[in-house]
Amino acid sequence: MNAIDLIIQKRNGGALSREEISFLVKGYTDGSIPDYQMAAFMMASFLQGLSESEMVSLTETMLHSGEVLDLSEIPGIKVDKHSTGGVGDKISIVLAPLVAACGVKVPMISGRGLGHTGGTLDKLESIPGFQTTVSTAVYRKQLAEIGVVMIGQTKDIAPADKKMYALRDATGTVEYIPFIAASILSKKLAEGADALVLDVKCGSGAMMQSEQDARVLAETMTRLAESFGTPTTAFLTDMNNPLGHATGNWPEIVECIDCLHGNGPDDVMEVTIALAVEMLLAGKVASSQEEAKELCNSAISSGRAFEKFVEMVEVQGGSAQAIRDPASRNENRVEVVVHASQSGVIKWIDSRDIGRASVVLGAGRATKEDSVDPLAGIILTVKPGDTVQIGESIALIQASTNAHIERTIPVMMAAFKFDEETPKEGSRLLSKYQNGRWVNP
Repeated sequence: MNAIDLIIQKRNGGALSREEISFLVKGYTDGSIPDYQMAAFMMASFLQGLSESEMVSLTETMLHSGEVLDLSEIPGIKVDKHSTGGVGDKISIVLAPLVAACGVKVPMISGRGLGHTGGTLDKLESIPGFQTTVSTAVYRKQLAEIGVVMIGQTKDIAPADKKMYALRDATGTVEYIPFIAASILSKKLAEGADALVLDVKCGSGAMMQSEQDARVLAETMTRLAESFGTPTTAFLTDMNNPLGHATGNWPEIVECIDCLHGNGPDDVMEVTIALAVEMLLAGKVASSQEEAKELCNSAISSGRAFEKFVEMVEVQGGSAQAIRDPASRNENRVEVVVHASQSGVIKWIDSRDIGRASVVLGAGRATKEDSVDPLAGIILTVKPGDTVQIGESIALIQASTNAHIERTIPVMMAAFKFDEETPKEGSRLLSKYQNGRWVNP
């Protein structure tokens, strides 16, 4: 068996066996197959397509390229959530402690942001001292003791994915759905969760801008996860407008704190509660959606969800003081008010433009090597449907310095689309995919 023959076979439209795919992935991971040959295989797969069995084999080999955690010694059903990401998507940071406070253990391995979408790890690391890199022994201990852990991918979890993702980014194959599904699920299945809830976003601020593409991705990931014995539910959610008011790392943490106190934006809470309900049902601590919603509302109103977040922050080395008093960091930042340049009704706020403006400001990354300003972000003071007059405040720009603010403003202003009529108010929740069919959530 050699790589050249397998590349030619795939290039000509042939299907590869489980053993052949395993040979390529293992060889690339251990360095015996070079970048250029794996790149050729990936492009051939992108152009010719992967069959269902090839996709399963690819996922299985990536999954077993490193450590696959067994958390069965920890009592209870472990449930995780994954989002495909979007501008202002801070859901995981509210959701994980909320679900844990309701009695379901949440093992969560998250990623960093690249381009116009933010990353959960970057947001968590904007909390002074917070550590997202821990050993698997610490990961297990923390999950057993407090019921929630949020870390980044370790070097032992799906190392094949780490190498292949970088190559996809460099070869124009990032958006290929079987590669996306294999990448996400090789990590999620390796972390030891018993069930999974997916938040697949579509629209200008999401990875999948087309609703149809997002549906196919949701169906593919659900089917793939369940082929490995992991019950999975997927939501399709709208990301044409930024989620919530805040975009940026520390600004989004502050908004998460508001959510855990019961004062968060309606759209953030709508998606959070919907996902939490499915996680509580999967974790079997609730027997109906109504009971699950009551558990969520009780955990927030009683303060248990917020205290669970504080506990997680402290255990992972973060500053509880910063979480309990987020305003204590205000003296270290620059803040500029942005005013409306015209009057009218805000029809929509383009998520991609807000995301691009955040990158210019320093809150996100244009390349993987870029550093981020933890305090940088854009706080929208208006939402679609609001009527504004020239000169009224529409946003606050925050940063550690004013170095990039002047360049940020025109990029951000391009996001605001005006109309004369108030747009119809719509739900962020578009559909739910469960048991092989789409339903209205």
